[in-house]
Amino acid sequence: MKVIAVNGSPRKGGNTDNMLKHALDHMEKAGWETEFVQLGGRNIRGCMACGKCWENKDFKCIVNNDIFNEIMEKMLEADAIILGSPTYFSDVSAELKALLDRSGMVALANDRAFAGKIGTAVVAVRRGGGIHVFDTINHMYLMSQMIVPGATYWNLGRGLDKGEVLDDPEGLDNMKTMAETIDWLGRAMKPHQGTFPKNNDFFG
Repeated sequence: MKVIAVNGSPRKGGNTDNMLKHALDHMEKAGWETEFVQLGGRNIRGCMACGKCWENKDFKCIVNNDIFNEIMEKMLEADAIILGSPTYFSDVSAELKALLDRSGMVALANDRAFAGKIGTAVVAVRRGGGIHVFDTINHMYLMSQMIVPGATYWNLGRGLDKGEVLDDPEGLDNMKTMAETIDWLGRAMKPHQGTFPKNNDFFG
């Protein structure tokens, strides 16, 4: 089984980065194939609402001069997707919002390609606003018929300066629990892969 973690923070080695890698370490020990993708700070544009993904149905966005299609391909291959973001004015980073909008739309256009996958959100926060970031990520998961596992608390880690989240034992412990839950859920779902019911009547 494969899990991909996408870092929506442009700050490499920052708190979001640390939390995602902490979770991936536990996933790797459990036998999962893991991949970390740096999104924040790279070239990705927002959705143009052109509808071409609904016409082409090729699992791609027609915009091919940024990194979206590269990351979308990795998301489609994964059994579990972990999207992480810092808290910017109580919401996700601009890069992660672009990925959410475009990946969600392309997946819907292609027979709900994310349906039945596991999706979790990871949020780095200094003080407040993190719950809204958590919700923004989960909204795409839930609309895509993905399975969103719980943990011991919201998947939040507190910190401002680089590495400060490593001094948040509750946040790190939650990453471990989250990873264990994904592992358990993935193994439970594996025998039923490909049998997930889909409702494709998106536009009514």
